[in-house]
Amino acid sequence: MALTKKLFVKTYGCQMNVYDSARMADVLAPLGYGPGETPEDADMVILNTCHIREKASEKVFSELGRLRQIKADKDGGLIIAVAGCVAQAEGEEILRRAPFVDIVLGPQTYHRLPEMVAQAARAGGAVLDTEFPIEPKFDFLPDARADGPAAFLSVQEGCDKFCTFCVVPYTRGGEYSRPAPAILAEARKLADQGVVEITLLGQNVNGWHGDGKSFGWLIRQVAKIDGIERIRFTTSHPRDMDDDLIAAHGEVSKLMPFLHLPVQAGSNRMLEAMNRRHDRDFYFGLVEKLRAARPDLALSSDFIVGFPGETDADFADTLDLVRQVGFVQTYSFKYSSRPGTPAAGMPHQVDEAVKEARLAELMDLLQDQTNRFNAHCLGLEMAVVLDRVGKHPGQMIGRSPYMQPVHVDNVAHLAGKLVNVRISEIHPRSLRGEVIHSERIRA
Repeated sequence: MALTKKLFVKTYGCQMNVYDSARMADVLAPLGYGPGETPEDADMVILNTCHIREKASEKVFSELGRLRQIKADKDGGLIIAVAGCVAQAEGEEILRRAPFVDIVLGPQTYHRLPEMVAQAARAGGAVLDTEFPIEPKFDFLPDARADGPAAFLSVQEGCDKFCTFCVVPYTRGGEYSRPAPAILAEARKLADQGVVEITLLGQNVNGWHGDGKSFGWLIRQVAKIDGIERIRFTTSHPRDMDDDLIAAHGEVSKLMPFLHLPVQAGSNRMLEAMNRRHDRDFYFGLVEKLRAARPDLALSSDFIVGFPGETDADFADTLDLVRQVGFVQTYSFKYSSRPGTPAAGMPHQVDEAVKEARLAELMDLLQDQTNRFNAHCLGLEMAVVLDRVGKHPGQMIGRSPYMQPVHVDNVAHLAGKLVNVRISEIHPRSLRGEVIHSERIRA
């Protein structure tokens, strides 16, 4: 079918949501929907929401207020859908506060979007679908379409860890591992479309155990696919970083030397209150094993400050862990309550001013570690996939093996290619380099 209608998707949050947004576009393409640039020129708008960040719901309602006016200007000729984790958690509240929304769907039901669109058109009212279906959504999705030389591939979804601060088990459901044959078939199709870098995705990706196999085994199988040159994965849990996966970091050259391994806090008391299922010594032991397997491995992590009951001594333990481990990239946040989670009802909530001060101190330390790592990269040669157009004519942007953005000038002719770059400049949030050798990726 010719693409005659415009679809605009606004994505909040994690890489899993980026993947889901692309798949929603895929399932709507047979209905004639192609990409739209703005909500104003769209026939359908999807807000693919995330419930992790602070004030996530209010940001969604603020955006819906803007869309309401756009829909009115189009005399109702705009379908508005709210998807993702906020939709899953607050579906009925969305319809109550924003009755002009046509479709509310959870992250497990977007494979049913075409029938939801038809149902909304027939009934003339809102469609709410936030059930957890028996059938896996992946069984009903069309083949993934590549949009450049790097792609996400979802292999696992949901989480059984039940950290006390987290809504994921309630919005994404229990852990589900896609079967290995389906994953490898999708990876081969992406490679056939010119993809050279695949990021394996999951809420607890290293908990994948499809067909009784280990996640390390899966990585080794993806590495055998002709055309796939680089492999990444996110997000991992320390408890599922088994010896086979650690060994894969040393044995699989295509697996990038960069690992996102969230710890959240450095205090054993806080880790227990968060139900993280490990202590600081366990985390230190993992880091030691990983660096023994892959000496050039760099680590990224997540941190929460101001968790209920956190004392100055607990926070000092977090700073100590950061100093001992050393991180090249991090995501750090003030604790914010999520309704329905155990932490929301915990006593001894930390004052906002204390949270602010602790977050600023932690971020200063983490930024110093990032700066020192970036400075170490000056003069190094790195392989970079040039997958995005830069701001300046002829400029392209890629990512280093350590996920740093790398700007390269006058290389428009190398778009989508794997190139060797020597790092010549260091900037606060990126690197600049010069091509010293290029290799054609795929025709």
